[in-house]
Amino acid sequence: MSTSSEKARKLIELFTRIKPFEQVLEDVKLREGSFTPPSIPGQISWSQEAWQRRLDFLKEQKNTEMPFLTGVSKFEDTESLRGNIENYIGMTQVPTGLMGPLLINGTIAQGDFYVPMATSEGALVASYSRGARATRLCGGITSVCLTEAVQRAPIFRFNSLSEVGTFMFWVLDKIEVFREIVGKNSNHAKLEDFRINMEGNQAVLIFDYITGEAAGQNMVTICTEAICQYIIEHIPIKPKQWYIESNYAGDKKATAVSFSTVRGKKVSAEALITRQVVKEILGSTPEDIAIYWQTSSVAAVQSGSIGIQGHFANGLTAIFMACGQDVACVSEAYVGVTRMEVTTSGDLYLAVTLPSLMVGTVGGGTGLPTQRECLSLLDCTGPGSARKFAEICGATILCGELSIAAAMASGNFSKAHKIFGRKK
Repeated sequence: MSTSSEKARKLIELFTRIKPFEQVLEDVKLREGSFTPPSIPGQISWSQEAWQRRLDFLKEQKNTEMPFLTGVSKFEDTESLRGNIENYIGMTQVPTGLMGPLLINGTIAQGDFYVPMATSEGALVASYSRGARATRLCGGITSVCLTEAVQRAPIFRFNSLSEVGTFMFWVLDKIEVFREIVGKNSNHAKLEDFRINMEGNQAVLIFDYITGEAAGQNMVTICTEAICQYIIEHIPIKPKQWYIESNYAGDKKATAVSFSTVRGKKVSAEALITRQVVKEILGSTPEDIAIYWQTSSVAAVQSGSIGIQGHFANGLTAIFMACGQDVACVSEAYVGVTRMEVTTSGDLYLAVTLPSLMVGTVGGGTGLPTQRECLSLLDCTGPGSARKFAEICGATILCGELSIAAAMASGNFSKAHKIFGRKK
């Protein structure tokens, strides 16, 4: 999961547009919270009264009533669904709960967050909330959006390897031309670079874009189409066939390429959990959790897993549904790494890295009424909000990894699902 020196330099430049880099480094340090925000009311109650208390809590703490999510307002603007759905008949309702307070020390995500999670799996929100409580008692979670890029990878087929060589020689110095084309076709997309993958008589061009606050799959498709049309019109030797996507970009699939580079946004998050909190909140010890994680990591490798993690897909799917993300992108976003180890002082260090987090705060489903309410609850609107949302996702995933590992290590995994995962 390496990053080129050029991309690292651009990342630092991005940070310093907001504040000095030294201040960024200070912001992401783990620290004790200056105050303890109130807990979500009625966390183990499904009663109408508890539900109302939670709505009152949101109004008091976040000055929001979320009328569409809570059912106070009924969605009727069917014309606004153009671009989201065809043959519309109604809304599929998925229960949405609150996780938190989640304390984050990020480059953009700073402070306590109450994270909406849409799921029908009992025990999920409770588990992530337990992880949030443990990390908050220990100074919170450092979560940093490290880099970003969205790919589209067209393929060109020629008669021979020598023709591919001619194509490669011609295309290599066209980066500025391609950037100009992108600028004419999008107000937000920026072409960072492109790479070439040659195989026999065919060549794949992998275009790396920055897409602003949007996840950007449609944006990069339109821009790449325009680039390809320019190539076909001007290339000295015409390909036999070409296709807008070679199936190399990793769109909606788990790939080793995305795992080793970046697709969407790459986020890394860390936390240090004291021995006391591990014992009192998680019911285990740092040693037991670390041994379990070492053991399960070996089994994951034996299974052929791309990356090593517990259940990234659980938290990501719940956040994606609540906040209007393309849920199918969980198939690529879940690939990542979780690491846990005991420190010299006997505490538990853990880190998660997600190199393929395809998220955005504009476009797609983010403008739908309940999804917009959930993004507003996280204050993820406006400039920089996509990177902020990515940092929130990374911190949330860490909470889930911590909680499930502790449940496995302590032998309470089945017990928790008996309590929260059954109707009776």
